[in-house]
Amino acid sequence: MTRFLVLFATILVALFALELSRPAQAAFVLPWTAALAHISSGLVSLFDSDVIAHGKVLQSTRNGFGVSIEAGCNGIEASLILVAAMLAFPARWIHRLVGIAVGLVAIQALNIVRLVTLFYLGQWSLRAFEWAHLYVWQALIMLDALVVWLIWVRKLPRETATPAHAG
Repeated sequence: MTRFLVLFATILVALFALELSRPAQAAFVLPWTAALAHISSGLVSLFDSDVIAHGKVLQSTRNGFGVSIEAGCNGIEASLILVAAMLAFPARWIHRLVGIAVGLVAIQALNIVRLVTLFYLGQWSLRAFEWAHLYVWQALIMLDALVVWLIWVRKLPRETATPAHAG
């Protein structure tokens, strides 16, 4: 357990340092954040034509309300925590890679639901928006990462030791 915790903390610090670097921000974080706004806009536009995305902002053309997707709201931090946990846990690499891929999809899918619900909640009530944004959705995204990791750990195949050959 100590090995896992030390490895997890080390990987997590390295991933967060990498994420905060200018090259990673420019090459990945900012484009991903803008892509989230456009994905959310595309989904919303299926049933509401009064939405646009520009940069990292999802905005209503009807009333002008918009949500700006900032650091901490793009699902990257929760994703990094999940990746660090899966890399630190003793498992075969193929299981880690599959778990990371499925986990990233799960976190980002829920994050898109988060963005769309906050977009509509903010148009209805700014007070409700703030509460949901700061308390409900922050916790749910982190809980999603934890649940995905726990399911992954539970689904890992049990490694069976091969019996020694009798001499």
